Amino acid sequence: MTEVLVVGAGAAGLMAAIQAARQARASGLPASVTLVDSARSLGAKILVAGGGRCNVTHHAVDETAFSGSTPAAIRKVLRRFPVAATVAFFAELAVELKREGTGKLFPTTDRARTVLDALLGAAADAGVRVVHPWRVEAVRPLAEGFEVAGPEGTLQARRLVLATGGMSLPKSGSDGHGFALARALGHTTTQHFFPALVPLSLQRGCFPTRLSGVSCEARVEVRSSTGRLGLAMRGPLLCTHTGLSGPVVLDVSRHLAAARHEDPGAHLVVAWVPRVDPPQGKSLGAWLRGLLPDRLADALLAEARVDPSSRWERIPRDLRRAVESTLTGWRAPVTGDLGFAKAEVTAGGVPLSEVRLDTLESRVTPGLHLCGEILDVDGRIGGFNFQWAWASGYVAGYSSRSGGSTPEASR
Repeated sequence: MTEVLVVGAGAAGLMAAIQAARQARASGLPASVTLVDSARSLGAKILVAGGGRCNVTHHAVDETAFSGSTPAAIRKVLRRFPVAATVAFFAELAVELKREGTGKLFPTTDRARTVLDALLGAAADAGVRVVHPWRVEAVRPLAEGFEVAGPEGTLQARRLVLATGGMSLPKSGSDGHGFALARALGHTTTQHFFPALVPLSLQRGCFPTRLSGVSCEARVEVRSSTGRLGLAMRGPLLCTHTGLSGPVVLDVSRHLAAARHEDPGAHLVVAWVPRVDPPQGKSLGAWLRGLLPDRLADALLAEARVDPSSRWERIPRDLRRAVESTLTGWRAPVTGDLGFAKAEVTAGGVPLSEVRLDTLESRVTPGLHLCGEILDVDGRIGGFNFQWAWASGYVAGYSSRSGGSTPEASR
């Protein structure tokens, strides 16, 4: 029997285990915290995050950067462990963070391994027993606590923290099994799950697929089948051999998937430039190449079927409309996305309405806590999902050992 068993050694699970063990020590008790994970090598998602540099958090995080559960509920969890607390936590582990122009915070070493090693070291220092590979196949409540079982045997715990992740990057161990465990313990999950922060695929032969590696700033919109604007974002867009990627496309991807589920005619519109106002006496090609990469500019004019040497004032009205439509309202022929195998996070999960926000303890099954991606919260690209992992892991871990809510941090 261990006091606290944490299932899943990702960002949220590691934070939960560390905080549970530290809280026990602060109370003069043995740590009695066990952390299990099915992976042979821990921290795969941490190691690949941010291009291998690990985007630990963002300098400004609030509920507006997230989707899924209600903003008010997300805000209550985030403010119990804000960005300042994250920076201080990692500084204590000798991981100094630097802020880049985008607002993202990375370790000064530019190595994700620095972050993972610090977390594993903190867990060891706190007295956490880490066991892996150890896969939880089934879980059942006991008269006092829980029993989990898997191919490696059984474990018992007075309190259980589910930090199993979602369905994104299944090779890392996040294969969606945690949702089944949560349902077995009486919880519901959202009716649908969508890959989030995932590249989009376009029809074969579509011009962006011939421009792999070309990027620009663009406005991307999700529109309904009737053309009604549902969401608009602006940011870096990247053309790939399969379609579109880059931060703005990744951010929009989950919203397009959700919109298409309700309205199959929902679609993506790209504004490559804010407006079309070429100066008189200058060719369209010369003007557009001054705004966009040359290859992209030429491809867009070819898409509009206009000669790059043409001048705006000399082309007929129908060609002007074609240029304006292509440059400021190009309807992307999206055929889908690259799926959970390439998604950075999962949209969907256990609703926050089913947990107590000050402890993340289940309202359905006492003694059970949930944190991280298993909950119905997903954030924009840029460190927001890591901040959710640190905050929710802190709340679940601290309260699993203290028996009460976490102190609310000042904003």
